[in-house]
Amino acid sequence: MQKLESLGRAWDLDAFFPGGPESPQYAAFLDALEADVAEFKAEIAAPAADAAAWSARLSTVQGLMSRSQHAGAFINCHGAADVSSLAARALGGRTRQINAQMETVDLTLSTHMLAMEGSDFETLLGDPAIAPLAFNLRERRDQAQGLLPPDQEAVVSALSVNGYHGWADFYTRVVSGMSVEIEENGKTLTLSMGQLQNRLSDPDPAKRAYYMDVWDVAWDGMAETIAMELNQLGGFRLSLYKLRGWDDFMHEPLMLNRMKAETLDSMNQAIAQNLPRMLSFVRRKKALMGLEAFGWQDIDAPLSQAGGKLTYDEAANFVVENFAKLSPKMADLAVRAFEHNWIESEDRPGKRMGGFCSGFPEAKESRIFVTFSGSMGNLATLAHELGHAYHGEVLKGLPPMARRYAMNVAETASTFAEVLVGDASIEAAGSKEERLALIEGKLGRAVTQMTNLVCRFIFEKSFYEERQKGEVPVARLNELMLAAQKEAYGDVLDRWHPTFWASKLHFHMSRPPFYNFPYTFGYLFATGIFAQTKKAGPAFDDKYSALLMDTGRSTVEDLAMKHLGLDVSKPEFWLDAIDLAYAELDEWLEETK
Repeated sequence: MQKLESLGRAWDLDAFFPGGPESPQYAAFLDALEADVAEFKAEIAAPAADAAAWSARLSTVQGLMSRSQHAGAFINCHGAADVSSLAARALGGRTRQINAQMETVDLTLSTHMLAMEGSDFETLLGDPAIAPLAFNLRERRDQAQGLLPPDQEAVVSALSVNGYHGWADFYTRVVSGMSVEIEENGKTLTLSMGQLQNRLSDPDPAKRAYYMDVWDVAWDGMAETIAMELNQLGGFRLSLYKLRGWDDFMHEPLMLNRMKAETLDSMNQAIAQNLPRMLSFVRRKKALMGLEAFGWQDIDAPLSQAGGKLTYDEAANFVVENFAKLSPKMADLAVRAFEHNWIESEDRPGKRMGGFCSGFPEAKESRIFVTFSGSMGNLATLAHELGHAYHGEVLKGLPPMARRYAMNVAETASTFAEVLVGDASIEAAGSKEERLALIEGKLGRAVTQMTNLVCRFIFEKSFYEERQKGEVPVARLNELMLAAQKEAYGDVLDRWHPTFWASKLHFHMSRPPFYNFPYTFGYLFATGIFAQTKKAGPAFDDKYSALLMDTGRSTVEDLAMKHLGLDVSKPEFWLDAIDLAYAELDEWLEETK
């Protein structure tokens, strides 16, 4: 395979609409989309007369869904790459208004389906033009039973733009506008929070402690503002649940993830059962570092610099080469992403924190956002987001409704790619020291997935339990977070991060509540899938694609049973997956005595 060289670091969004947020083509696209949504909204006021009419309506609504996602992805990408863009902010509000109208359209169609006799509905699903959407339409009809009357849900959608989703947008704007000054090599630098976050994994413990001090001060300074936003967001959500008659705040996250409470409970039980293994790793790392105080910033820090820094070209080639060993299709997608500038990877101020992958369904392409500074963690993030892009590639031939996969399986394809590249790094190690450093990195990612994410889940449950009684002040939020961290991590840390609730974006997202356990699910599910690769051999590529194809039209329990023959509602699956995640733990403990 030919080496990738001199790769661009900025993504190409002009391929969709030239000229950025102020693109005339984008403005025309939005105008046409708004008009078509309004027209269709009026058209579906009355129920469809027959299967042919239903087929036409479903075709139209899916086209509108695709265009709406395309429009939102474009402006969200511009807003992430340049957080100061006022045009991106304004147009982001406009796309959210369109999404609210689309929610009303979806609700109207679901209500019409709910009003049908059961036998008539099943007959409709038997129509050849509609049958590919059978799972998705049954799901919509079932979910409509738990909603308010259509006119009330329409009001909720309209008010949510400036209320519910407005608070989430408020958080993003506040955090994107934050910056800090640091002293580095005798110079004063101004950094975005994303740039400072990258420095928290610096190999030098003194620098890590310094960066963590700056980090804590910055979040402490914004805590009151962010607490107000979090309380308003959570309060809106709980009020809506109460109106709908949902007495359990876990109802929506489980519904959105298409999973049973038993499955989540089994996964968490398996993780708790394996807490001593995690503690053995962290305690050994703590001893090897020899620090007087082992803090939050030290958990993910490397013990050594073995392997050094990677250039962007080196990272790209490593990802492609190792994707190709298992899945030529994944490798081909990655090459296309690198060569055609799908990836925004520059390490510069003005970008938002984190990484993501956005699908552009009208072009059947993706765009990836990362801040690449050359670390192995950056390499893992790059592979992770390319996994999302591959998931979108596999699904691009399906109807838009059948592409709407749940959050937990969304994190399966991405984490699978991350695990693949992480294990390849270990196998490619050039020395014993480098191998141990890479194993340490792999075990560290397992700790993140099975302690950091579990800590977030514990906190979020505690927050909503208390928010039901009234607003939760900053001091109490800090107490809840500290308690969650100590429950998840045991007694291994000397310095904690009480304002983690403020610094972590996922607590402040309006659409997916509890965006924590889906990552853990995806990580362990992907680990279980990875174990199947040796058994499947060359057939794996097709088997994996078939599994991904069903992610938008299946519960997670049925998906695992159909494609892996495994019952994920039982602890045994999760215990086996955890064993695989910790496969090199004993080797690492022995070699680091």
